[in-house]
Parts: sequence; C-alpha cells; structure tokens
Amino acid sequence: MIEPVTSPVADEPAVSGVSWPSILAGAAVSMAITLVLIAFGTGLGLSVVSPWSGASLSGTTFKIATGLYLIVIAMLSSSIGGYLAGRLRTKWTGVHTDEVYFRDTAHGFLAWAVATVVGVVLLATPVTSITASGVAGGAAATAGATSRATDFAIDQLLRPNSPTSDTSSGDARAELTRLLGTTFQTGDLSAADRSYVDKVIAARTGLSEQDADKRLTDTITAAKNAAETARKNTIQLAFWLTAALLIGAFSASLAATEGGGLRDGTWKNRR
Repeated sequence: MIEPVTSPVADEPAVSGVSWPSILAGAAVSMAITLVLIAFGTGLGLSVVSPWSGASLSGTTFKIATGLYLIVIAMLSSSIGGYLAGRLRTKWTGVHTDEVYFRDTAHGFLAWAVATVVGVVLLATPVTSITASGVAGGAAATAGATSRATDFAIDQLLRPNSPTSDTSSGDARAELTRLLGTTFQTGDLSAADRSYVDKVIAARTGLSEQDADKRLTDTITAAKNAAETARKNTIQLAFWLTAALLIGAFSASLAATEGGGLRDGTWKNRR
C-alpha cells in the first residue's frame, strides 16, 4: 500500500504576534506629546476666549481653531507613537509579507487605543480645560452652571429701580430661585406661576405688572439662549473630538506600517 506524500508545512514562528513593549512605548510617547501640545495650545490662547472686545478670536473662530488644533494634536502624537510601535517591535521571520503588514498596522492601532484609553484618565483635566471652555463637563458641573444662571436671572428680575429700594427679603428670592430653576430646565412657566412671578417682581422693583412681565420674558429668553448655545457647543465639540480620534487612529496605523517597513527594509517595496 502506497502512502500519500504530503508537502512539508513551515511551522509558525514561536514569537508572539503582538509586541506589547513596543505598543506601550508608542502609547507613552503619544500621550507625552499630546500633553506638550495641549500646553502649547494653552499658551497660544486656545483655552479661553478673552472678555475684551477685539482682544481674541470670536466665539465661532475660537471653536473652529480649537477643533482644528485637536486634529493636529491627534495626527502628530498618534503618528509618532504609531511609528515607534512599528519600528521597535520584534522582527518576525518566516511570516508572510501581508501578515507582517497587518501586524504592523495592528501595532499602530493598539498603540493609539492604549494612549486614548489611558489618556482619558491621566489627561482628562488639561484636555477639558482646552476643549470644553464654557461647556458643562458632567452632571455636577451642569447643576452648578444652572444654579449660577438661575441666581443671575433672579438678580436681574429683582433689581430695583432705585438703589434705596428694599432688597433684603430672602423669602421671595428663594421661592423664585426654585421656581425658575425648574423652568429653565423643563419648559415655560404656567399661566398661574407667571402671574404670581409678575406680581412678586412688581412688588419688589416698583415696576408695573406689564413691565415686570416684559422683564421676566427677556430674562427667561436670555437664559434659554445661553443654554441652547451651550448645547450646540457640546455637539460641535463632540464632532471635532470624533474626527480627531478617527484621524489619530488612521495616522497611528499608517505610521506603524512605515516604522515596521523601515525596520525590515521593505518599506520601498510596500510603496
């Protein structure tokens, strides 16, 4: 009986397909460069808008400039981190060229992923300060901003026409604070609540109820416009962050393939 002849199959190299030391090194460098660029951006004035007219960028230009700078940060830091992850990884022998290319790409992507996840924890404070100026950064910050906006609105509502008017009573202020604090978050005042607030404002400020109602309308409109602006800023910031993250992932993966190719001397062939 003749046994079938089988072709010899090359054994898979015992070296792991993932070089974690190179990935962690690339991620660490990426986070360090991100921190440096954030500090540099703060020095350029990308952390706050100046309150003085003409002293800084407009609000719209500020948001665009900050968003573009986020993309620049992502491209530079991710590219360098990914390049190092690919260049420092262990050289594989006996592995097909396409598989090596895939592993290099994966190393860059993993370096970006580690830097992003760890950076969220370690760099949360400086990143927030440069990218979320004027935007609430969580439930506590949102509640605090709402409370301050309500207090300011009450100050406007109860501002007397004459400096000698009595403004010492705190009962009406506390009641209106609770009432309008809910209104700013949920919707408009009911007819009964609005009539009551108009009477309180008129009694405290000396205005007629018609003028008091106009002041109430203007104050609520201003507060809602501010809340809507904050909401739009949050949405725009989310889009800029998403774009920066995606571009960073692509840059890290591409740079890692270049680093690995230069390490193996195959980069010219890949191009």
